[in-house]
Amino acid sequence: MRPRAPQHDTRMPILVIASIALQFFCLVHMARSGRPYWWAFIIIIGSFLGSAVYILTQVIPDLRYNVGAQRAVRRVQRAIDPERERRRIEAELAVADTVTNRLRLARECLELGDPFNAERLFESSLTGMHANEPDILLGLAQAQDMRGDHVAVRATLERLIEANPDYRSHDGHLLYAKALEGCGESEAAAKEYTVLAVGYPGEEARVRYGQLLQRMGREREAQDFFRQTLARVKVAPRHYRESNREWIEIAERAVKGGG
Repeated sequence: MRPRAPQHDTRMPILVIASIALQFFCLVHMARSGRPYWWAFIIIIGSFLGSAVYILTQVIPDLRYNVGAQRAVRRVQRAIDPERERRRIEAELAVADTVTNRLRLARECLELGDPFNAERLFESSLTGMHANEPDILLGLAQAQDMRGDHVAVRATLERLIEANPDYRSHDGHLLYAKALEGCGESEAAAKEYTVLAVGYPGEEARVRYGQLLQRMGREREAQDFFRQTLARVKVAPRHYRESNREWIEIAERAVKGGG
């Protein structure tokens, strides 16, 4: 009978690599966060145990106050259970039917892509001293826009403007331009987009303006806008490009298609 070849235990190298990676992470965090350097001795000498102590006492508590980490946690929670926050707010609303809780639930419905319930909740909040509250009216217009009712969006925003002439909102202004466009008032929409193209904090308004100009047969002007967008994002920070990816891609396709 042929003797069996010796079996090599691969667990040890994996554990060593994991330990080194964990220590490296802890040391980098220690240096970047300005922790005392005696932590380095605990991390290096203590290996897994030292790293675990550092993570439990220094890293995890920091996450509670880190906005980016909190957002990441919320994204994970929403991916696992999209309705979790909605159920929690609904339970609170059942106990205390306040305008604040209704608005929280309305905005959560918007996040979940449920404009019908969001619209109902925003409308029910427009009572008493909140009858013409601009933020509530803007939320109502956002829900109406999500379900594609341009006439309702226009009426809601005109009510907002009439009751609150000094109120300013880039998002509200964009909604109004979109509503005019959706109602077939291209020239009026173009005037609104002209203003938005200068001050809107993102590329959506400019790209939408370019698309409207194309539909109006003003291809050369449209191409100028698309090219300006592409030139601007070339020098923009990465997070700006990421948040405007959809509009950048539309501009790229439009430039390629327009020659």
